[in-house]
Amino acid sequence: MFYKVISGAVWGMEPYIVAVEADVANGMPYFNMVGMLSSEVKEAKERVRSALKNSGYKIPPQRITVNLSPADRKKKGAAFDLPIAIAVLRAMGMIKEKRLKNTLVIGELGLDGKVKPVKGVLPIVLAAKKAGISTCIVPTNNYEEAIEVGGMKIIPAENLMQAVSYIMNGLEQNIIPQYSGKTDIQQAPDFNEIYGNAAAKRAAEIAAAGNHNMLMIGPPGAGKSMIAGRISGILPDISSEESLEVSGIYSICGLLEDGKCIKTRPFRAPHHTITLQGMTGGGKYPVPGELSLAHKGVLFLDEVTEFTPAVLDTLRQPLEDKRLIITRTSGTYTFDTDCMVVAAMNPCKCGFYPDRTRCICTDEEVRRYMGRISGAILDRMDICVEVSRVNYNELGKQDIPESSKDIKKRVAAAVELQKERYKGMNISCNSMLSSKDTDKFCHLNNRCEDVMKMAFDKLNLSARGYFKILKVARTIADLEGSTDIEERHLSEAIIYKTMDKGYYK
Repeated sequence: MFYKVISGAVWGMEPYIVAVEADVANGMPYFNMVGMLSSEVKEAKERVRSALKNSGYKIPPQRITVNLSPADRKKKGAAFDLPIAIAVLRAMGMIKEKRLKNTLVIGELGLDGKVKPVKGVLPIVLAAKKAGISTCIVPTNNYEEAIEVGGMKIIPAENLMQAVSYIMNGLEQNIIPQYSGKTDIQQAPDFNEIYGNAAAKRAAEIAAAGNHNMLMIGPPGAGKSMIAGRISGILPDISSEESLEVSGIYSICGLLEDGKCIKTRPFRAPHHTITLQGMTGGGKYPVPGELSLAHKGVLFLDEVTEFTPAVLDTLRQPLEDKRLIITRTSGTYTFDTDCMVVAAMNPCKCGFYPDRTRCICTDEEVRRYMGRISGAILDRMDICVEVSRVNYNELGKQDIPESSKDIKKRVAAAVELQKERYKGMNISCNSMLSSKDTDKFCHLNNRCEDVMKMAFDKLNLSARGYFKILKVARTIADLEGSTDIEERHLSEAIIYKTMDKGYYK
């Protein structure tokens, strides 16, 4: 007898529906599985056989064939255990179909029949909703992330018997756990803890308002890491759609804490020893890397000069396109990388250049150290700011600095202006403007044109640098609520784009 159960899987970051087909026939006892399966999926037959036996089901000596369709995509993971077990039981006639129509099933089985949590449940449930599926049976520990998808009936299963109980008798009221709908939101550190460095904090506010990439240069202990760690706290609150998008990535990587969705902007700070695959996503069948885990949030590269050149240079295309395409022999994978990159570095190996009273590096050593960052990466940094050593008189000897809450209000107001301006377009912030859109929305008056032309010629700016200055100027104007870009906005943007030239001369 033949039967089919609907399940799901993830290909890179793309969820898709999988049909688990089981056929039971007379013949030599054998459990065969096909469908381009990885080793952990092939091992499912042993887990399923033991789980069925220990759940009270006696499997007769028959020939069992299981196929996972589509057969042209590699299947990996243990999430097919539960649908395979249910498909086999139904094909053997041990359970009758009552509630499997239009139902997706996913979960790993222990040998005792318990249903264990799996990765990627949230994007799979979203794919099921788009496919018109109304009900999903998921592991109990994945219930909280699955329930975030509205308009779906989510049935958590603690073990195989509970899943069968629902299918046979509809006893879901006895197995649905309590769900408050509340998620603990961790607050980012506050800007009022940072004394001094008003210019650097101003640059961070502008970067947050327009989602601009930012580079901070300064001596050790000046506060670069403190500023970077607080930027996520002044970004606009994450929307419901963005929360599901980000949580789906974390679900694929198995990083959702207690199965709860992400309710704050991500802040990722990988160590400088990270590999190329760790940054972009890797493995034989790639999973998202740090770039994707920072999606809709902040990717902080501390001591950026210590990262390997290969890792840094791989950021070129994702910083522009906001997505990363990886091609392997197994196929092509597309990862979302719409994040704000914040980098911090010392000006030299000892960290004190250009203070020659403290710096012990030669000019050649300084050039070699600064040269660890390619010009292509520098050109993709919208804002470069110097973070100076804080004076003693600034340390707690003044009024409490401005809080993140106050800065966030200005940032949120600027972001709302951008949303209104770009309504109906596939643009959410100033940093996403194309060159054509920049000409349209970043118009300069005659005086600003003269200033921009002088800066372009004198500073040998690239075309990319020119457009980035206009985008930053547009953001500065938005923070002031100004309709037009004024000369002061443009001048400040030029300073941010060219400040690094003092170190790279």
